Amino acid sequence: MAKNIANDANYIEAARHSLSHVLAQAVCELFDGVQLGIGPAIEDGLYYDFDLHHRITEDDFAAIEAKMNEILKSDTVFEKRVVENPLDFFANTPYKLELVKELVAAGEEITVYESNGFVDLCAGPHVENMRELRNWGFKISSIAGAYWRGNSDNPMLQRVYVHAFPSRKELKEYYAFLEEAKKRDHRTLGNQLDLFFFDETAPGMPYWMPKGMKIYNKLLEFSRKVHEAHGYQEVVGPQLNHSSLWVTSGHWEHYDDNMFKVQIDENNTYALKPMNCPNAMILFKKKNRSYRDLPLRFSELSHLHRNEASGAMHGLMRVQTFRQDDAHIFCTQEQIASEMNGIMDIMDFIYGIFGLKYTAVLSTRPESFLGDIETWNEAEAVLKNVLDTRFGAGEYIVDEGGGAFYGPKIDIKVYDALKREWQLCTIQLDYQLAGNFELEYTDSDGKRKAPVVIHRAVFGSLDRFIGVITEHFAARFPFWLAPVQVGIVPVHKDHERYAHDIREELVQQGFKSTLDTSDGTMGNKIKSYRNELVPYIIIIGDKEVADGTISLRVRTGTQINGIPLSSFIDACKIMEQAYKIDLIENFDAD
Repeated sequence: MAKNIANDANYIEAARHSLSHVLAQAVCELFDGVQLGIGPAIEDGLYYDFDLHHRITEDDFAAIEAKMNEILKSDTVFEKRVVENPLDFFANTPYKLELVKELVAAGEEITVYESNGFVDLCAGPHVENMRELRNWGFKISSIAGAYWRGNSDNPMLQRVYVHAFPSRKELKEYYAFLEEAKKRDHRTLGNQLDLFFFDETAPGMPYWMPKGMKIYNKLLEFSRKVHEAHGYQEVVGPQLNHSSLWVTSGHWEHYDDNMFKVQIDENNTYALKPMNCPNAMILFKKKNRSYRDLPLRFSELSHLHRNEASGAMHGLMRVQTFRQDDAHIFCTQEQIASEMNGIMDIMDFIYGIFGLKYTAVLSTRPESFLGDIETWNEAEAVLKNVLDTRFGAGEYIVDEGGGAFYGPKIDIKVYDALKREWQLCTIQLDYQLAGNFELEYTDSDGKRKAPVVIHRAVFGSLDRFIGVITEHFAARFPFWLAPVQVGIVPVHKDHERYAHDIREELVQQGFKSTLDTSDGTMGNKIKSYRNELVPYIIIIGDKEVADGTISLRVRTGTQINGIPLSSFIDACKIMEQAYKIDLIENFDAD
């Protein structure tokens, strides 16, 4: 592959893959009896899987990196050639031989790349010459066990991960990013701030502590308020449903492994719901519906349960029980555009409140689909028009053939303060589920028709969203969302009565405030509130009691004295009602 600009994605992938060959050569030269697995490029570098008697540890990293640099000093080219007798050529390399047999059976040409006498099965591409990699920054990051081809019945190999970037400066910047991400890790912050925790008796099922529940409940309150303003009606369906419901919906066939099941007796099996869709269908079917009832918007914030593989769970980002701001909209084909725009209005508002940037992915008709092409084409045109209006033509991603078999969809990719990507919102058109449940409405012409169903969630999992915004804000939550909004510290016992009066007034106004009257020093009390990342700390001393004012320490570090309590409360109301991200630091006197 010809050398290209450093930020070209294809070139970077080829360079990382070339470095994986260099890593493999280095390990083979340093240790005896090495059998090679695979070594692809990945998002932040590369890895290679090895089978060898020596157990690679961090103590080996420096030697491997030194050997890699030694190899890179050559001017060797990466030479591609076709292997004429591949089964014989790879007879003594069992992992490669397994791959080769499959490729031969599929009629594929078998090629290798050779450099410095090192030969590896590979389709390419690679950089042309080793010298192109000399200025790259790379560092072995970790070692992990990995079953060959991800199958637990296969041998466990040693996977060596390497971070690799086009320059040493970029590698250094990446490690600075990783350090900042580590500081923001929601699992660490959740434990430090007493928000939530996990226990081995309930894997992937968080325990929410009092402070964490204040955040959770505030998001529920916020979601309910927004959706009610947009014409949604909140409903709740059963947690446990008979298998017949899931058979009708198709989940029993397609989602069976991800459901928690309860065997009642030999004839009856129930399952905890992994999603709300079937319950919404039952709710629609409860009444005879007319076109005048449409669009009908049901929202639901129930708990869901999904049986996840243990290796897939990660803090709040992937759990087995959660709540999501789920909604199902029943509408006509002609109402799709207005409903999509309404959903995008909600999304714009909510993500804007949290300062989250985002982009969209339109997934279109797959090869295997249900329904007629004309309906699909019309639906895709509607979604494309909505996205063209919102983002601009060509300013979003189109995933051709990436839609579900029952309808096209829009996925929203959200970016946090560290520019990491999270998928939170999905908007899915569904032409299948209404038919499964025989849902109908009477149209204006008197004919019975099936409604179009739109599935959507904006927060997605609320648990996951809390994990995302905890890292996004580094747990410095906006005032309106903070579990403790105001901490109060009296300097001496003589100041406690006035401090109590202040807290009582704040609580009456609806603000979450705590008063520290413990025996600790004033400095330690302030430090404790600061460690809790409380937005405002009120300090009460002689002057404040005498003047009827407060002194304030803002989380940003600003200190302000002589503020009338009424001015501070007015500012708090503004931050609460407007869902402001930034803390107010200017307080006008009465």
